[in-house]
Amino acid sequence: MISSIISAIVVGAVIGALGRLVVRGRQHISILVTIVIGIVAALIGTFIANALGVGNTSGIDWIKLVIQVVLAAIGVSLYAGRSTRTV
Repeated sequence: MISSIISAIVVGAVIGALGRLVVRGRQHISILVTIVIGIVAALIGTFIANALGVGNTSGIDWIKLVIQVVLAAIGVSLYAGRSTRTV
């Protein structure tokens, strides 16, 4: 159980960081928000990849990784855009 949580945090941090790298410009969001966005993107990306039949391949699952990073980039963009708006 603990190893699953730790691996989710590590994968979320990597996916979130890659998502932030894809997005142009500077995002003023915390590392915790980046990790949470990465975890959510990784979970949704895995679900989508499995639904498409490309979730588990021999070797590195490049298509699943691309899906996860794109979802993380979308999440970072949405969150950064929403947090910079003034009321």
